[in-house]
Parts: sequence; C-alpha cells; structure tokens
Amino acid sequence: MNEANSKPPSSADAGKRFNPTIYQTLWRWHFYAGLIIAPFLVLLAVTGGIYLFKPQIEELIYHDYYHVKPQKEKLSPEQQTAVAATRYPDGKVVRYRPGEHASRSSEVGIAAGDSTYTVYVNPYSGKVMGKLDDNQKFMNQLEALHGELMAGVIGDRIVELAACWSIILIITGIYLWWPRKRGKLRGILLPRLSKGKKILWRDLHAVPAFWLSAGMFFLIITGLPWSGLWGNTVQHLATNSGIGYPPSIWIGEKPVSDVTAKEVADVPWAAEHMAVPESRRQKDMKISIDDAVGIAEERNVHPGYNVFFPQDAKGVYSLSVFSPRAQDEATVHIDQYTGGVLADYRFQDYGALGKIIAMGITLHKGSQFGFINQLIGLAICIGIVGVSVSGFILWRKRKPKSGLGAPPAPKNKKSMKYLAGSMLFFGLFFPLVGLSLIVVWLLEHFVIRRVSALKSFFSA
Repeated sequence: MNEANSKPPSSADAGKRFNPTIYQTLWRWHFYAGLIIAPFLVLLAVTGGIYLFKPQIEELIYHDYYHVKPQKEKLSPEQQTAVAATRYPDGKVVRYRPGEHASRSSEVGIAAGDSTYTVYVNPYSGKVMGKLDDNQKFMNQLEALHGELMAGVIGDRIVELAACWSIILIITGIYLWWPRKRGKLRGILLPRLSKGKKILWRDLHAVPAFWLSAGMFFLIITGLPWSGLWGNTVQHLATNSGIGYPPSIWIGEKPVSDVTAKEVADVPWAAEHMAVPESRRQKDMKISIDDAVGIAEERNVHPGYNVFFPQDAKGVYSLSVFSPRAQDEATVHIDQYTGGVLADYRFQDYGALGKIIAMGITLHKGSQFGFINQLIGLAICIGIVGVSVSGFILWRKRKPKSGLGAPPAPKNKKSMKYLAGSMLFFGLFFPLVGLSLIVVWLLEHFVIRRVSALKSFFSA
C-alpha cells in the first residue's frame, strides 16, 4: 500500500491522529520493504496459487498412474510390495500407500541411494503401472520453489525473511492508507478513476491492498510454521510446553528416544518433533505390512494414509495421513514385532496452538473446505500479484531520473522513540527481521553515509 499524496499529511489535514515524523518513517520503511520484498511476494503468490490446485493438477498429469478398474479381489499389501521390490531389486521398500478408493492404485516407495521413487501398482492384477522420481514430480518441485527457492537452507531463510517483512508491509501500508478525512470513500474504499494517472495508480495499489490485507496476513502467518527458523521455534514452544504431546497418546511409558517422527516418516506438522518409540525385539516374531494395514483399518485411520517401514531392528511401522481436513490427521507408531500400538496421535490430542496451526495449514493449502477454499486462496494470490505490480508502476511513475525516489528520512529524530518499541518487538518476534534491521543500520551508517554517490542515490 502507499500514501495518498507525494507528501506526508500536514497537521492541518491530518489532525492529531498523524505524527508527521512517524508517517515519514513508516512511509520510508514501506517503500524500501516493498521494493525489495515485492519480487519474492510475486513468486510466492504465483507458485502458491498453482499449488492450491495440487489435487486437480496431479490428477491430470498422473491420471494413467492413479486409476485402475475395480475387481472383486485385491492382492495383499505384502504381495503388492513384493511386486515392486522384484521389479526394482536395487532399491529398498520404505513406504506403502493403499488407494483411498476402489479405483485408485497403490503406491510403493522405493529408496535407492539418495533418491526415492514411487512405484504405482494395480492392487488387483499386480501390474506395475509406472515409476516416478519423487524429486522430479512437478508439484514437489513447485513446493521446493515456493518454500525454499530450490536453494536449501539459504532459500528457506530468504523466504522466511520475505514473509516476515511482508507483515510489516501490511501494517505500515494500513497506516499510510488510514483515512485522513471522515466520510470519504473515494481513494479509501473505492479507487478514483478521474483524478489523473498518478492518483489512479495510487488507488489501484492502496485500495485493493486494504481489501486484501486480512487474507494476505492470513496466508503469510499460516505459511510461516513451515519455515526453518521461526517455524521450528514455534514447534518447540507448542510441543515442549506441555500442551503438544499429552501422555494419553502413548500406549505405555513415554519414550525417551532422540529420534523424532519427521526423521522416519512424512508426518503432520504437529507430530514432527514427536519422539518415536522403539520396538521391543521378540524371537521368531515379526508382523508384516498386511498386519500394519489391518491395524490402520481397525483404528479408522483416514484413507490416503502412508505406512512407513521400520528402518532398523528398533524401528517401528509409522502410519501418517495428510488429510484434506485437519481434523482427520493421524500419526500412529506400531511395534514391528508384536503389532502393539505404541502411540496414536490425532487432531483431538493436539494442544490449542497445535490445533490452530494444523487448521491454518489446511486452509493455507486450500484443502480444508474444498474447491471454495481453493478459489478464495487463488483470489488472494492474484490480488497480491496485482498489488505488487501496481506498487511497482506507481514507483516508476514517481521516480526521478536519478536516484530511487525514496521518501526522505525524517529530520525530527526525537519522535523516533515512539517507533523504537515497535522495531524491538518485530526484531524479537521475527529474529530474521531483527538481523536484517541491524544489517541495514550498519550499511546506512558505515557505507551509504560515507560514499557520496550512494548517499545521493538513496536520498534522491
């Protein structure tokens, strides 16, 4: 969002509600943050808007792998995994996913070196319908681009920083948008179409941004739990504060294992840091994948679940399901020798914070309420692109021939004390924001101010 005029409001037209120094400072923050963050916002909005329709896109791309003709009898899970293992003897079976309905193929996960593959098997005939490299699947690549720019940890931190600064963009934008005159709708709730191009582009930036601000904030804050730094911190708070993993989910004593669920299986967010119990070795006794699937059915685990095989002699069978609705999530660990259920973790067992975040994630992904959820998410993503583009055009129209055209720094430094608390709050709540503020301060005081060409460029 941006300001209504090229100058901050005077005391005459703003009254006591506006402090010119604060306005000037927030305008300057908004300008620089928007200029730097906007390209990342556009990328996240485009990739996120496409990812919302993952079910439909994958159905279209992999239709021939997904669908089979239902028959009376199915092969057992043991027979199906044996087919895949025989077909690809150089790999190791690590996962099995029964189809969620009669016409859906089964999936067998194969690990070979550093790569993992999904083999699609007809559960009736045992025919191998195809194999896909998990890292090469279109939606997996799109997810990697959306979440970490396909750049690993560095990309994850950049995305997290962009998301955190986007929240500051929204807050500063609302302050700049805030009506200066009561009863005025044009330029506030509706764009002015006959006031010239500069005013039009300002309104096409600020007005839609206001209407979209709540949705933008929701998508950003529900996406942050996946981030490596802020998200992991919130996970630890949720699961180590006594509200994450209640004793009732353990069948027996709570495990003291250092292995977490995300190390052995793809599990819901709330279960990622859950300690994995150990199987107690028994002589001449070991359950099969058939038994593990039978236990999943007995416990009414939601269709579409995966069964992850034990990784060693102390490992367990881990059942997990990423259901469209958060309420259907499940993480179950089974002793590989006795078939005893060692842990059963469901949505109703989550603490308050875990439930809120789990629900936020499914809303973010567009699956909680089906197609209408996808459409609302898509509208917000399109709006983010539109607001970013209109902001860029507005800047280009106002930019002088030399320099950035940034709002000038306020001269009254005394009023900055009112913003110090806000800066400290954001810096502590979002650590990467705090780090970036320190870096910017160091650059401004020790580089930009000392190099005349840079000083004139950034102040012009």
